[in-house]
Amino acid sequence: MRRLRGTPSAAIEEGRVRGRLTLAGQFLLLQLAIVVALLIAVAGVSLAQADARFRAEEGRRMLTVAEAAAATDVVRVGLADPDRVGILQPTAENLRSLAGADHLVFADDRGRALTALGAGGSEAAGADAAGAPLDLGESRVLSGKAWIGVTDLDGDRAVVAHAPVIADDGRVLGFALAGRDVPGPAASLAGSAPDLFVYLGVASFLGVVGSLLLARRVKRQTLGMEPGEIAGLARHREAMLQGIREGVLGVDAQGRVVLVNAPAAELLRLPADAAGRGLEELGVEADIAAALTERGQAPDRVVLINGRLVTVNCMPLGPEGADGSVTTLRDHTDLVAMRGELDATRTATEALRAQAHEFSNQLHVIGGLIGLEAYEEAAEYIARVGGARTRLTEDVAARVADPSVAALLIAKASLAAEQDTGLEVAPGTDLPQQDGALSADLVTVVGNLVDNALEAVRGQEGGRVEVELAEAADGVRVRVRDSGPGVPPELAEEVFRRGFSTKGGGGRRGVGLALIRMVCERRGGAVRVEGAEFTAVLPAAGQEEGGRE
Repeated sequence: MRRLRGTPSAAIEEGRVRGRLTLAGQFLLLQLAIVVALLIAVAGVSLAQADARFRAEEGRRMLTVAEAAAATDVVRVGLADPDRVGILQPTAENLRSLAGADHLVFADDRGRALTALGAGGSEAAGADAAGAPLDLGESRVLSGKAWIGVTDLDGDRAVVAHAPVIADDGRVLGFALAGRDVPGPAASLAGSAPDLFVYLGVASFLGVVGSLLLARRVKRQTLGMEPGEIAGLARHREAMLQGIREGVLGVDAQGRVVLVNAPAAELLRLPADAAGRGLEELGVEADIAAALTERGQAPDRVVLINGRLVTVNCMPLGPEGADGSVTTLRDHTDLVAMRGELDATRTATEALRAQAHEFSNQLHVIGGLIGLEAYEEAAEYIARVGGARTRLTEDVAARVADPSVAALLIAKASLAAEQDTGLEVAPGTDLPQQDGALSADLVTVVGNLVDNALEAVRGQEGGRVEVELAEAADGVRVRVRDSGPGVPPELAEEVFRRGFSTKGGGGRRGVGLALIRMVCERRGGAVRVEGAEFTAVLPAAGQEEGGRE
């Protein structure tokens, strides 16, 4: 995969990758962003907790201060006697200093401040502040009830507590206000700084170390490639996959489709959403699925798939296919059909050669007899040889009206005679002339069946092959019997479906029987075998269906 760097597109992609951060850098930035977000969140939570804690603690403490000040006799006297209100300011300053409050104010029963806000107040300041109304908000202190809350004091937010000053007769003389300024965000953050620094240090350390370890692990799993390189490689793979004219099918160890290109989907008739689904779920026949996922099979194996002759090559992934397999499929239907036509031509050529060889031998015999002046023996030999040839030709011509099939049988008879095998036309043969398309299919079927039979009896003394052709209600019926051992019952389907051949040779042999089945099924017929007898049926009305196929 690293060889892609030698191509121009790979060089451009590599330049783009170098212009960006590496995978480790991206992980590090992501971790730092998480750390910053965590820090902000922790700071916000810390500020909220500090503010709530400050309000609760200082509110209770300020209420204690206000209640203690309201219970002081000096405060009662100052509030009860207008002429002695001056004693309230120094009293408030002393009590505020002792209690550590930021504000301690005494107000009359109408909510008017009688002392100054804040620290450093004087008697003159208290006099100036007299009569200034205080913002009571929701406080009901003038009704004799204490209150704690947050309000504005002299432009600053403060936690305040109101405590009523009650006379001996139960009358509310006024109230005491104790307050503490609410610290700003900076002050609150400074109070929580040690914890935040700890959080920041731990999060930064874990983030940096984790990002580096994760980047190293990911780079090992991606063979050292960056995300941009992986994306470019995936785009190249997809382009190559779809640009290949051969079908490509990838399955995982569970038999689920991982990748498939258009030619493979067309050959196997898979839907557009085939990825991620099993072959059985997609309706692929069990024997075809086994051929597509079989481990260690011979290369270039011929399989009949949906009426097409397909050459299958399965490449296991991992040890013994533990990670699945990748299979290539090549449609050889047209090539096999052309090879069938070539075989027919070759058969005619071989027949002519055999006949020429036979005639040459016969002429040598006749010449020798004449040279020996055995004229009577020569005449008998000529009559015997010419009569056998004439009888065979007349027998075929009388029973088979189709010239293409008749010529094929005569040619095959010459080939059979050359290998010392008898080829006979069964007495029940009666084949009229057929239309061009059916005649061509008959030549293909008869020629391959006869070749298969001759191969089965090759080397057998007294071998015999019998051919029967006749029209029936379901179409033209072809029967070919031979004196060979025949096909075992357990292989009766295998010989047609998988290009099976008893002669070995892997997927390069046994194509003829698969071609016969394809031709018969294309016309709506069938072919079967029982021992040494093959029977094929070719309906005459199946040509339209074959064209659609």
